[in-house]
Amino acid sequence: MIAFPLAPEPDAPDREAGRKLFAQTAEFLKGVVAMDGLPPADRAEVCFAGRSNVGKSSLINALTGRKGLARASNTPGRTQEINYFTLTDDFYLVDLPGYGFANAPLPVVEKWQRLLKAYLAGRATLRRAFVLIDARHGVKPPDEEIMVLLDSSAVTFQVVLTKADKIKAKDQEKILAQVRALLSKHPAAYPELIMTSSEKGVGIATLRAIIAGIE
Repeated sequence: MIAFPLAPEPDAPDREAGRKLFAQTAEFLKGVVAMDGLPPADRAEVCFAGRSNVGKSSLINALTGRKGLARASNTPGRTQEINYFTLTDDFYLVDLPGYGFANAPLPVVEKWQRLLKAYLAGRATLRRAFVLIDARHGVKPPDEEIMVLLDSSAVTFQVVLTKADKIKAKDQEKILAQVRALLSKHPAAYPELIMTSSEKGVGIATLRAIIAGIE
């Protein structure tokens, strides 16, 4: 049996649960720059982590069906806050600052990293982290750093491959093999991968259904 298989297509009830959850109006709540600015830990939340320009904003917009909800930026490292979005009264979606390359002074980068570590280690209502990996490039050293951090924080994380439409079928298996080999070293890794394309809608229903199934 293959380790870290691609998540199967959701069945009809799970697909419908995901559709219904994300049919609710998602709203931007606040950008957080320090732990004391976090909203009350009164509901489940999932977060999205990834290198700058991996397509986090585009994925959040595709999931919620709202083009401008999460602001995409052409400038790597632009997102300098933990951005909270409400999805019903029972759920938060959390967009973490991009990592790995930042168009910002070193002290600013270090401040983000401290905030990121404090958030991941200290947020009891965080149910799962989705680590976004560009399907064209596979796992890079900064991605491994965040995975180690998630392991040490005991936060379950699931890899979401983005920009699947930009990769040839023959290259996909090579990238999947690289990702699977690296994930086998990480105890907090959830044992299924999700392949997505925000542009083409690939994997969006699957990811919605997975989030809807998280208690």
